[in-house]
Amino acid sequence: QVQLVESGGGLVQAGGSLRLSCAASGRTFSSYGMGWFRQVPGKEREFVLGTSWNGVSTYYGDSAKGRFTISRDNAKNTVTLQMNSLKPEDTGVYYCAADSLGTGHPRAGNYEYWGQGTQVTVSS
Repeated sequence: QVQLVESGGGLVQAGGSLRLSCAASGRTFSSYGMGWFRQVPGKEREFVLGTSWNGVSTYYGDSAKGRFTISRDNAKNTVTLQMNSLKPEDTGVYYCAADSLGTGHPRAGNYEYWGQGTQVTVSS
C-alpha cells in the first residue's frame, strides 16, 4: 500500500515556475515507478512525466519536453516535478501516481496508486 500526497500547486503567471512535490508513505516506495499526470475538466487525464524506480529512465509527455523535469529521492520517499516556462495551457489538477511495474511508463493503467491532486493555475 502506498499513499501519495501532492503539494506545491498554486497560481503563477505565464513564464513562471512551480515545483510540485509528492510525499509517499510505505516502505516499498523505491520499487515503484512514479509519474505525474494532469487533468482539466472535460478532458482526459494527460501524462506529464514519469521516472523508473531507480530514477534511471524518464518518460516525457509532449507538454513536458524542454520545460519540466522529474526527480525522486528514495531515501525521503519523495518525487518532485519542476515546471519552468509555464503556459496558461498548463493549468489543471496535477496528480502523482505510483506504477507497480516500476517503469514510470506513460500508460495510466500501470499506475496503482494516485494522490488527491494539486491545482496549478497559470495566468496569462
